[in-house]
Amino acid sequence: MTRSYRFISEHRAVFGVTRLCRVLGVRRPGFYEWLAAAPTKARRAEADERLAAGIGQVHAGDRGAYGRPRIVVALRRRVNHKRIGRVMRERGIVGLTRRRRRSLTRPDAVAAPVPDLIGRDFTAPTPGRRLVGDITYLPTRESWLYLATVIDLHNREVIGHAMADHMRAELVRDALDLAIRRGLTSENVIFHADRGSQYTSGLFRTTLAGHGIRPSVGRTGSCFDNAVAESFFATLKTEIGTTVWDTRDDSRHDVFAYLGYYNHDRLHSTLGYHTPHEARVGYRQGLALVA
Repeated sequence: MTRSYRFISEHRAVFGVTRLCRVLGVRRPGFYEWLAAAPTKARRAEADERLAAGIGQVHAGDRGAYGRPRIVVALRRRVNHKRIGRVMRERGIVGLTRRRRRSLTRPDAVAAPVPDLIGRDFTAPTPGRRLVGDITYLPTRESWLYLATVIDLHNREVIGHAMADHMRAELVRDALDLAIRRGLTSENVIFHADRGSQYTSGLFRTTLAGHGIRPSVGRTGSCFDNAVAESFFATLKTEIGTTVWDTRDDSRHDVFAYLGYYNHDRLHSTLGYHTPHEARVGYRQGLALVA
């Protein structure tokens, strides 16, 4: 029908509206209704183009990872989420999908038992009280680069990390030491990890005890018991954009840049689409107001 009305509009000066409507089998009032609505449709199309440009800018600026929910928030404007979804579908703009992570957990059969103090409750009332850690691998043409992280369950911030060409206990100790040096832990801290030999080693337990931190571990082979740490690595590997780096230094550079982006710029759905840094600063500002 729209094609017929467009043809009538283009040729009405020569053949007349009445004749064209009769030949094309359309109603004359319907043509005039379509004609009256044309300016509104044109304005809507222009608005959609402007919105698409804004969506594209946010999408490109955030590594192509954002889907509709985060883009709605990132635009910081009153745009209906359904409209954003329609424009994204029409232009093929989609967020990234995570791929499954291969586990590096190697349990130590002779390690002393450690209880699970988290119990899949991945929340924390205050920053620095409940931490989770894990290790992942990053492939380079030189060999593997291993990354250990410490994440605060209060605001999902990566507060400590370490990278090395090995996955010995020193790697996870260094990640925790960084979190402590940055002053991002508090009293009565729990550190939760899987039952990998690095986290149940004597070196790491001594480190925890030296800082008054209680250890906690999940069950062997259950990714759900350390889901926040697993989820972060899945997000990192999906969004960082490189499958194999040329060198370990290249990988270190990209990971360090991503951690800064993740903590300070990436909107987190668990935090009401705030960044981890915003959530931590907002908590401290709230305490200051109460005081």
